[in-house]
Amino acid sequence: MFEPRYLITHQMLRNIGKIDGSREVVEHAALVPAWEAKFREDAVVRAAHYGTRIEGNDLSLEQAQKVVMVGGQDAGLVAERAGVSARERDIQEVLNYREVLRWIDTWGMKMSDPAVFSEDTFKALHRMVVQKLLPEDQAGDYRKVQVAIKNSRTGETTFMPPPAVEVPFQMEDFFYWLNSEEGRMHHPVLRAGITHYELVRVHPFVDGNGRTARAMATLVLYAEGYDVKRFFSIEEYFDRDAMRYYQALASVGEGENMDLTYWLEYFTLGLAAELEKIKEQVLKLSRDMRLKGQLGKQIALSERQIRLIEALNEQGQLSTGDANGLLPAVSPDTILRDFKDLIKKGLVVRKGKTKGAYYQLKS
Repeated sequence: MFEPRYLITHQMLRNIGKIDGSREVVEHAALVPAWEAKFREDAVVRAAHYGTRIEGNDLSLEQAQKVVMVGGQDAGLVAERAGVSARERDIQEVLNYREVLRWIDTWGMKMSDPAVFSEDTFKALHRMVVQKLLPEDQAGDYRKVQVAIKNSRTGETTFMPPPAVEVPFQMEDFFYWLNSEEGRMHHPVLRAGITHYELVRVHPFVDGNGRTARAMATLVLYAEGYDVKRFFSIEEYFDRDAMRYYQALASVGEGENMDLTYWLEYFTLGLAAELEKIKEQVLKLSRDMRLKGQLGKQIALSERQIRLIEALNEQGQLSTGDANGLLPAVSPDTILRDFKDLIKKGLVVRKGKTKGAYYQLKS
């Protein structure tokens, strides 16, 4: 029977304390709904980008953002509309991960209490991850061949998963534990970390295991009270130092020597760092007195206008050409209307002559 082995260390407790502290701040922050939408949008972009990049996807963050913002599931059409020149597979991987995250949000709205996690749900996530990337008979079906886990950056074989014949039994065993009373005694953040590791270890599918494991871990966090308004993406932390990510996975060992302690310290540290960053962004927004007084009156801003305001905060000024680059799927006329509305609301001023005109935040 599956039973995770690890020690609860001071580092782990410190990390979970930071996670809970940041979670409390973010969940009780008074934000205009449109700003919340922007935080969620940013989290989806980063998760889709870094969650695929760690496995070899070549899209830049800017390209991934354009792909995510354009509707549709056809990689070729999306690439054309977004103005992105890249491998079709790379674009499809990002599109698929975007849909996975949207599905997790929807699943969360319909979940029972306590949430029940099934192999069918896990397989459904895999089908979404590999849509148009694997043959249909391999999507959502456990592998029937031996595979090896390799570091996508170095090509080095880092681990040999269990034989294919053992996969169904080990998956059944794990999900039994995850839904059991004993399994629910573990802290939700640790349950998510254990889920992440075990699904990577078993490597139940021919391809797409890492993305599906991270998606399932996210689902566990969301379902058990750690969605934190869906503002975060732990994938960026993993990708920032991919070698350390693989080393943390490899640290667990095999057989009777398996010990999840270091992996769970690493996992909780990553989530703590991501939520700390989100917390600081939320607090900074609250402290920005230039906008706070006006936004406190619940000024209605569209998601496009929020992106324009944030770009102005970061860059100081924007021309219409800059804005078109920021919002490639939006017509120039629509962007002009957005700027005029922001001027009318007293947030933005226009400076310069017609061809050299640019916009700044109102001081």
